[in-house]
Amino acid sequence: MTDLGKRILIALGGNAIKQAHEKGTYEEQLRNVEKTAAQLAKLVQRGYHLAITHGNGPQVGALLIQQEEGQRLGIPPQPMDVCGAMTQGQIGYMLQQALMNEFRKIGLDKLAATVVTRVLVRKDDPDFQDPSKPVGPFYDEETAKKLAEERGWVIKKVKPNADKPYRRVVPSPDPIRPLEADAIKKLYDSGIIVIASGGGGIPVIEEDGKIKGVEAVIDKDLAGERMAEVLGVDIFMILTDVEKVKLNYGKPDEREIDRMTVSEAKKYYEEGHFLPGSMGPKVKACIRFVEEAGGKAAIITHLEKALDALEGKTGTWIVPD
Repeated sequence: MTDLGKRILIALGGNAIKQAHEKGTYEEQLRNVEKTAAQLAKLVQRGYHLAITHGNGPQVGALLIQQEEGQRLGIPPQPMDVCGAMTQGQIGYMLQQALMNEFRKIGLDKLAATVVTRVLVRKDDPDFQDPSKPVGPFYDEETAKKLAEERGWVIKKVKPNADKPYRRVVPSPDPIRPLEADAIKKLYDSGIIVIASGGGGIPVIEEDGKIKGVEAVIDKDLAGERMAEVLGVDIFMILTDVEKVKLNYGKPDEREIDRMTVSEAKKYYEEGHFLPGSMGPKVKACIRFVEEAGGKAAIITHLEKALDALEGKTGTWIVPD
């Protein structure tokens, strides 16, 4: 296989931090993060230089619920952008600590550092009018309707053929660029493993000459691609809970894809094969990385298959035409 280079940005899916069947206790999340760190350390051992971003959907969803419930006790709620910052710090701390402990355990002289990251979006982004980003837990239909009525949430079906297919959705504007780009690049270029733009970054707009936070959650894969552009990495890798991307997902003729050119990926995307709240943003981010940023390849695979995928043994590869 052609050497694709060693600079990689890894976008961690929710399963790296919280499994779907779990409640989301600190102990559960820490256990998952430690397993994730062990997988990532294998890549570092092989000479790959990593930058890392991660999702925060379950965490920010739970935190938003805590904010609402806290009002009953007279505790002022924090806005969504602040909750995003809080979960960036929480997950960044857990990943950073787990990675450093793993490096110590296997004798690697490496540093990891977290950067709380703001990401610029447009204030007229259409998603503010039609929210699309799932956050928080999954619900059955009855519970979803009740919560929509009681709390004024927008709730959509995001996981067909599941017992609990509904989730709350919030605005998810398209990311323009991370505002901490220079700091992230300096750290990364100095050899530090940078954890940044967590949860898609804190969404901010520019208004009247000032930067201000907005009530939204940016998709972490699309924001991760913007970070990959800034860092000039060779490979953009999305680690999730499936080994390969599928066509006709959930249908009798469902099939896995090993490799797609950008043109093929765009064709499948336009045909609606990839769900908007799930695989859609992942494939879109990969297309952008290869086509617009000039990346050598993008890979989507399961967290536990990262090394195999980099060696060309599995995963779905998106490559130039």
